[in-house]
Amino acid sequence: MGDRKVKNMEEFAAVSGISRPTISKYFNDPESVRTSTRERIEAALERFDYRPNIYAMNQNRRMTKNIGIVVPYLADPFFAEIVRVIERRCIDAGFAPTLFGSHGEQERENDILNSLRSLKPAGVLLAPLGRQSDKSAIEAFCKEVPTVLFDSNIEGMGEAFVGSDNYSFVSQTVEYLSRTGEPPCFFEMRYPANPNANKRREAYLSMMQRLQLEPHVIRIEGQGWGFEEIGRQGGLELLENRALPVNTVLCSNDRLAIGFLSACYELGVKVGRGEDCDLRVASHDGHPFSRFTCPSLTTASHDYAAVSEHVVNTLFRLIENGGRFEQREEIRFPARLIMRDSA
Repeated sequence: MGDRKVKNMEEFAAVSGISRPTISKYFNDPESVRTSTRERIEAALERFDYRPNIYAMNQNRRMTKNIGIVVPYLADPFFAEIVRVIERRCIDAGFAPTLFGSHGEQERENDILNSLRSLKPAGVLLAPLGRQSDKSAIEAFCKEVPTVLFDSNIEGMGEAFVGSDNYSFVSQTVEYLSRTGEPPCFFEMRYPANPNANKRREAYLSMMQRLQLEPHVIRIEGQGWGFEEIGRQGGLELLENRALPVNTVLCSNDRLAIGFLSACYELGVKVGRGEDCDLRVASHDGHPFSRFTCPSLTTASHDYAAVSEHVVNTLFRLIENGGRFEQREEIRFPARLIMRDSA
């Protein structure tokens, strides 16, 4: 290790006695150089403790191997699960994925798009903030950079959109809950951060009308992405004031439901399907931890595998197609109802 610290590829070529083009060829594909040369390069890498700047290397290519992945909130388990598969697929295909979280902030989302421009990515997978996004900024970015939107659709932007069918989520839960007990009220944030929240409320109202049932939409206070605590506080207020209009609660997303279940536990309200239970609670998303709640949460789940696989395959096709499709593609995958003990 380390006769001296080498800062760049030019210095590495000088100290190792190996030509710059040969070293560059090795970094692009180690198998493309002779075995004896490869052994010399790898010995020099170890001796001088040199690792190339992969981004700098990529800028010199006509098409880089950089892939940008942008989500609204990295700590949300839904995005974590989707990105886990996306990132692995990109790496396996020889790309260098870089992950960004916009923290639910428009200004941060715009800053990320500007940073991505400097990386000259081969393509970008963007889960936009949706209603809170600067649509003009996203439109300009998508015209410059091959982009596939996922989770939240912005009409006409990007070359494709891949996501879940929110009507499929809500129609299944409303039908199931109404068939097996008292029809549900809908529990949501008054100012939801989740870009799909409004679509789910609209689907609830549509399904209740279709079933000729009276809808009840309950909007709780709270802003941001701390859904569990918002659900807990909203649940405590409703339960303490006996303000629930029915004994079945359908939450907009699983993280709100987890908070609501916590409030039920604190106040001794029994949740479940048994005759001795006070409430039934169900939700949407298939949160990775939803099966570990007490009781385990009935939920309509994303098809995580299908969404993540399709979004990556769509981006790869887009890159191979020169960054543009003849016409914009959209695909939405249906949800899968998972019946558990909470409802």
